[in-house]
Amino acid sequence: MIGIGLVGYGYWGPNLARCVSESDGCRLAAIADASEKSRERAGQRHPSAQLHASWEEMLKDPGVDAVLIATPVCTHYEIAAAALTAGKHVLVEKPITETSEQAQRLIDMANRGGLTLMVDHTFVYTGAVRKIRDLIADGTVGDIYYYESTRINLGLFQGDVNVIWDLAVHDFAILEFILGAEPVSITAVGAGHIHRNQESLAHLSVHFDNGTLAHINVNWLAPVKVRQTLIGGSRRMIVYDDLEPSEKIKVYDRGVHLSADPQSANDVRISYRTGDMWAPQLSTREALLGVIEDFAASINGHGQPTSSGVSGLRVVRMLEAAAQSLSSGGHPVEFARLKAAS
Repeated sequence: MIGIGLVGYGYWGPNLARCVSESDGCRLAAIADASEKSRERAGQRHPSAQLHASWEEMLKDPGVDAVLIATPVCTHYEIAAAALTAGKHVLVEKPITETSEQAQRLIDMANRGGLTLMVDHTFVYTGAVRKIRDLIADGTVGDIYYYESTRINLGLFQGDVNVIWDLAVHDFAILEFILGAEPVSITAVGAGHIHRNQESLAHLSVHFDNGTLAHINVNWLAPVKVRQTLIGGSRRMIVYDDLEPSEKIKVYDRGVHLSADPQSANDVRISYRTGDMWAPQLSTREALLGVIEDFAASINGHGQPTSSGVSGLRVVRMLEAAAQSLSSGGHPVEFARLKAAS
């Protein structure tokens, strides 16, 4: 049984601890948190876990085979690098690191040590996103024209990242998972109305090499919480509302097409197709439990996890490009130039 050590028992840590306790093949061996109150809460809920005031102390525990990191982004690299050096497998809360250079270093360390490195891109383990991926892969949706996402709410303000690193990271992970395409360029504009140096709302556009255009709206200052994505294809269209309790995905047999072989530009005719709508059945398995089980399967030799360190690196590269565009007043950033410069 894999002994899991958790670093950070604040906002997301309790969810990770619960899922470890509920998963087969894993046990929650230790929890580290600098806060005495957090350790007290952890001890009440997980009395069999060893409690540590520092993650350095926990890494010395021989009963810890793997480490989950649920701490601020600025600490991810230091803790993950130390854990890999100590021979521990690592699962890091999103985003994996602050920079792509740090992410690549962790990937190289994990490869040299034969260790699993994974990032918690929870959304790619949801039944809804997996169904969308399947509908795209089997041709039901057709060529993907656009991905339109609105991810807004009031708060939760983060201390070390802006709204793009907090919310748009989910869409970047989803796009990386469902499209199988490379980003070509990204444009980002935003504003910080609460803290000048921290954007609280932003609009992003991403062009992909398969022709897909993604537009992402993220906002910490909205009066309501919205989690809705529209995906338009040449054959079908999808509405994905993550706040819907049951029918999170609706597939519409709607679209447009041109008349065949027009003789001239004046002969072009557009026809509209309006067909049925259906809501496919989705897996109700908890996504975070799927994350933990994928992590354990990889540790046990069953291949790379879906949200591997490489997936985390790709998402961080998109975040960096967005940050560069944001700092330049919304000028497009081309990924080919970034790769050439790195």
